[in-house]
Amino acid sequence: MWEPDPAWHPVSGGTGTSTVGVWRTERSGHALVVKRIARPGAGDPAELSDPRHFAYWRREADVAVSGVVDASPGLRGTPLDVAEDDEGITLTREFVEDAALNGLYLAHALGRFAGADLGRHAWLAVDQLRDRMTRVERRGGWPTLARTTVADIADRLWTRRETLLREVDALPRVPQHGDPALANLPGRDGDDVLAIDWSTLGHGPVGGDLGIFLQNAREAPEPLLDAYLMGLPDGVATPEEVTLGMRVSAAYTALSRAEWALARVAGGEGALAGKYRHPAVAPYLRALQRQFGQIETLL
Repeated sequence: MWEPDPAWHPVSGGTGTSTVGVWRTERSGHALVVKRIARPGAGDPAELSDPRHFAYWRREADVAVSGVVDASPGLRGTPLDVAEDDEGITLTREFVEDAALNGLYLAHALGRFAGADLGRHAWLAVDQLRDRMTRVERRGGWPTLARTTVADIADRLWTRRETLLREVDALPRVPQHGDPALANLPGRDGDDVLAIDWSTLGHGPVGGDLGIFLQNAREAPEPLLDAYLMGLPDGVATPEEVTLGMRVSAAYTALSRAEWALARVAGGEGALAGKYRHPAVAPYLRALQRQFGQIETLL
């Protein structure tokens, strides 16, 4: 049975369905990060074994072995050592120092990456936003948000989700990191951003990555959109198409994450409103507040 080395130090992060854990260690004076992902078992969701689903369990290893993002524009990967066994895969990489990149630089890099050529690989994710909303549907939608002051807004967007998803489906498809949180875009090498956690790499609607990035960006959406458009190669999409992809992605991501966070604490004692400042909830509600401008436009 696989077990982590007792000398490794557990770190936060790596919360995917297949992730066993993430650790820090060192070898010959070099700081390393070790991530363990588990092979799906008989009782695990079928989506973990679907190469096109965003939750496909071994995509990060496949990305590393293929080298598809070793020299991609805007965002680039870092070398990974991949060790596979009967129970799963162990990924080892050098620790990437935080370069404290500003949001405009990162948005510009996301736009450049949208012009990359990832080739044709069976394990590249597709329809990430639609698949994420399908997962939300299976969990019953946004019932906890229905108990909050955003109930009417959430209800209208939930009712309109299929219409908006069809509009997004018609947008140009571009390379998509899939989880461009600040923590996953830590480093810099020349003009490119060194990105980590490529477990959701694939193709999605233009502007989709930017909508996810807005969730914890420090800057306002408008200058970030301008920076993304400046990085996007000519002819890929129009500003209107990018804006639609960004807005729909930002709105549905923010609402779904807020629902997830609130649902985890809703069953405890006390009124739901009294839990808005809970440390496991407050960041998601602040992210939702930052997306009100995008949501209002969609309404």
